Amino acid sequence: MTRRRSSRFAAALALAVGMLPTACLAAPPPTAEESFEPLRARMVAEQIEGRGVRDPAVLAAMRKVPRHRFVPESLRGQAYDDHPLPIGAGQTISQPYIVALMTERSRPRAGMKVLEVGTGSAYQAAVLAEIVGTVVTIEIVPELGRGAAKTLRELGYRNVRVFVGDGFDGRPQDAPFDAIVVTAAPETIPPPLLAQLAAGGRLVIPVGSAEQELLVVTKTKDGYRRESVIPVRFVPMTGKAEGHPP
Repeated sequence: MTRRRSSRFAAALALAVGMLPTACLAAPPPTAEESFEPLRARMVAEQIEGRGVRDPAVLAAMRKVPRHRFVPESLRGQAYDDHPLPIGAGQTISQPYIVALMTERSRPRAGMKVLEVGTGSAYQAAVLAEIVGTVVTIEIVPELGRGAAKTLRELGYRNVRVFVGDGFDGRPQDAPFDAIVVTAAPETIPPPLLAQLAAGGRLVIPVGSAEQELLVVTKTKDGYRRESVIPVRFVPMTGKAEGHPP
């Protein structure tokens, strides 16, 4: 091919490329999973950071965990909205801010062993698992426990152990725990949970019936220190807790 013919061929090729539809040159559309990322980022910025949660590890976990995978498929469009959602069996997944607040108040750190009472769909467990070493979680509703374990396996969480049972008694065989997070409200704090805290450990728990408050109870060398955080509204703790009125 002569230099003149080569130049004409290059010009024709450039013209042909220039005539391609713009859609052919555009970036591929985001995948279904990628489409949730901006919603998750906005959730953290507006609902969580905007309300004062500051722990960098908690914020990073909330940005990473795919909340939409922990709600029924029909509700995934609402997964990052500022409210709880039903997950079946009369239970709910907590509002994102409450999950972040309870996680921050547990003071999670790498290597910690944390007990969660009330697995639900396992969203709170997944958030904790992004930060701590081991999460032991108990769910009283068998179908929710099985579903939670399945979701965690699918997402690759290997540091969460799911048990079906009554969380009122905790897991004495795995105690002591550096933190305990409870996601259903008893009318009074279950004594076994206090007993299973490690020295310096923190119990984060909603307590009450018609009126509830989120409490943080810290085990000290002299006993327990109790702090009220905010008014909350959780589903009641069932099972043995129902036989322990205040």
